Amino acid sequence: MTACAIEGGSAGAAATANPEAEPEPEEPGESGEPGMTGPAGADSSGPLPASIADGEGEGQADEEGREQYGERYGGAGAASPTGTDARSYAGGAPPPGRFTLTADGAYAARLTAAPGPPGERAWYPERWTLDGPEPYAVPLPLDQPEEPDSEVAPLADGRVLIRRRVADRHMFSLLYPTGPGTGELLLGAVGCAEMTLLPPSPDGRCVYALAAGEYHASLWRVAGGASGPEEVARIPGRCSGGVWLDRAGRILALDRQEPGGGPVKAVAVDLGRQGEVTPLLQIAPESNDRLLLADADSGLLLLRSDAPGHDRLGWGVLGSCLPVRFPECLRLPDVAVTPFAVQPGQMLMPESCAVALRIDGAPGSWVGVWRPTGRRLHQFAAPLGWVPGAGFWSRDGVLRLPYANGATPCGVALLDAPEDVEPSPAAGRTGGGEDGREPSAADTAPAVCKPVPLGQAPLHQAARPD
Repeated sequence: MTACAIEGGSAGAAATANPEAEPEPEEPGESGEPGMTGPAGADSSGPLPASIADGEGEGQADEEGREQYGERYGGAGAASPTGTDARSYAGGAPPPGRFTLTADGAYAARLTAAPGPPGERAWYPERWTLDGPEPYAVPLPLDQPEEPDSEVAPLADGRVLIRRRVADRHMFSLLYPTGPGTGELLLGAVGCAEMTLLPPSPDGRCVYALAAGEYHASLWRVAGGASGPEEVARIPGRCSGGVWLDRAGRILALDRQEPGGGPVKAVAVDLGRQGEVTPLLQIAPESNDRLLLADADSGLLLLRSDAPGHDRLGWGVLGSCLPVRFPECLRLPDVAVTPFAVQPGQMLMPESCAVALRIDGAPGSWVGVWRPTGRRLHQFAAPLGWVPGAGFWSRDGVLRLPYANGATPCGVALLDAPEDVEPSPAAGRTGGGEDGREPSAADTAPAVCKPVPLGQAPLHQAARPD
């Protein structure tokens, strides 16, 4: 593995989500609420308000650059493929890239495409500015379109880091708007087979990338160093994932499988001690325990484990002696549930943190909100054109969901975290039933079991009563 330094220096902090393409616009009323997407009846706690605005000032100048880029590569009008379905892209696959948010939600970045025939779309980075009164998007094209497997991440100063694959090397650059054009600062290159960006360090100065090998994984600081990309740790085994556990950007959690095989376990990598590795999740000896999300303020951990016998979503608290719990309300039939954002600022109150979850099923993707202390999963239709799995919380419990559609190239929908109200006896259920389950607030909600230590219960779902 080799590295070539060209020029260094950047700052950044981000939290990453993996979206898919925006869905095609629906006719009003198809999803139960105008301008919302999701299964019928998914919104169980009222309509989802949206904050929709066009950019002013810099945003208006950026729109001119967007139109110029569309003309340069054969498109007309807006250069974002908003309102298009994943099947319209080359090969019928969803468009590549991730929608990445900074830790404070000020900026976001994604790889998007100019309009054009399927299979001939020109890809380019796009930065979203979300901390002002009105959100707006800034296209960052260069003279040549990007490859669809490139990755982007926004930095705290508004620049966008991009990883490009060129032959057997990975090139890193910083992009930034310069009047009508795009400026580029080359950082360097790393020679390896596979590499992926991690969520940029929450300290606001560094971005890391993981090069996973068969017998070990290499952790590289690709931005924020003194002289370009630098290998900072080498971890034995096959590694994936990547979740920051502190605000200083020192402790990184990775999902690791030992070099000789065996279960996958989340471990903590201390960058302040030359990459020292310590166990983080050890629920059962042979279980696969992966960390999905962590909140540095409260210590809340969201994880996925097959310790109950099959993959389940669970939660725990960093440094706590209490067992990991697997809430029954997060176990929904025929859908995939994935957490993507945790409410910050809840010091020493992990049970009170609101958690946003992406729910994927046959009707599409929609939004769930849940608290560890709550007994139910609140489900909401997503705004039309929501970037699935992208969003961030304010400290006072407002979820901000980025979206883009044919009418709005860059928007943010606002959702207040609902309160967990005790169910009414009129709902037709009584507490302390024969099967030990607690009441549900609505007939359409999944059955809920009181979480107990893993060693004291089989954690299976009994049949629902009629």
